[in-house]
Amino acid sequence: MNLNEIQDLIKFVSKAGVCEVEIEKKDFKIIIKSESKAKEQQIIYQAAPVAAVPAPAAIPAAPAATPAAALAIESAPVSDDSKFITIKSPMIGTFYRSSSPDKDPFASVGTIVQKGSPVCIIEAMKLFNEIESEVSGKIVKVLVDDASPVEYDQPLFLVDPA
Repeated sequence: MNLNEIQDLIKFVSKAGVCEVEIEKKDFKIIIKSESKAKEQQIIYQAAPVAAVPAPAAIPAAPAATPAAALAIESAPVSDDSKFITIKSPMIGTFYRSSSPDKDPFASVGTIVQKGSPVCIIEAMKLFNEIESEVSGKIVKVLVDDASPVEYDQPLFLVDPA
């Protein structure tokens, strides 16, 4: 089997949606494995909201994040919330409002946060990263449910800096 035949076989496997193909002859053995359709759909669904940074590029950056990783802060889009500052996720992971299920949340609606105070935890690759606020103000809206997945740059909180 030459290189062109192997490449054609790989293309066929990816188009056919087959999970695994194994060919064995007396002088060689080749196994081609591919992701299942459900996993591909799940990855596409999770990567769709992230337009600026593709998910595979962001995943290696997660281990480099420190537990006191800074948050991206930008002005909210022009609307009724235009006077509020949006606190966004600095990484991909699972959002938690408290350090454990029996503890109080770091930040709830009405909580006054100071610059540097923890607002949530994001779990990425089995590492729990305590996220600190880069702005002082009052939390007016929590935009993410507890224990739900978040994307890079996804809005988490609305803060009234007044």
